[in-house]
Amino acid sequence: MKIKQTLLIFALLIGVGGIMLGQLVSAETSCGGVPTSIIGCDQQGGDNADPTQSGVWGILLLVINILTAGIGVAAVGGVVYGSILYTTAGGSMDQTKQAKTIIFNVIIGLVAYALMYSFLNFLIPGGLL
Repeated sequence: MKIKQTLLIFALLIGVGGIMLGQLVSAETSCGGVPTSIIGCDQQGGDNADPTQSGVWGILLLVINILTAGIGVAAVGGVVYGSILYTTAGGSMDQTKQAKTIIFNVIIGLVAYALMYSFLNFLIPGGLL
C-alpha cells in the first residue's frame, strides 16, 4: 500500500510541476490578438481554410501529446510496481502471479495505446506530429 501512495504522490507532483511550468512560460503566441502560452490559433478564415491551423487542432494535438506522456509514466509506474511485487514475493505464489499479471496488463495497455496512436496517425491527414 505504501508503494501505491508513493507513486500517486509522485504522479501528482509531476502534474502540478507541469502546470506550474506552463504558467511560467512566457506568452509567445497569440490567438485573435490575445497572447497565449499554450497554442496559437493562426486562423486563416474563408472557405478553404486549413483545418490544421485552427485552435481546436492545436488543443487536440496538445491533449494527445499529454496523454502519450501520461501513458508512458503510468506504464513505467506499473512495471516498477509489478517488479517490486515480484522481487518481494519470497515464496508466495499468489504474489508472484499477481506481479506477473500486473506486468502483462501493462504490456497489453501499451500495445493497445500504440495501435490507437497508429490508427489516429493513419486517419488524420499529415499525422499527429
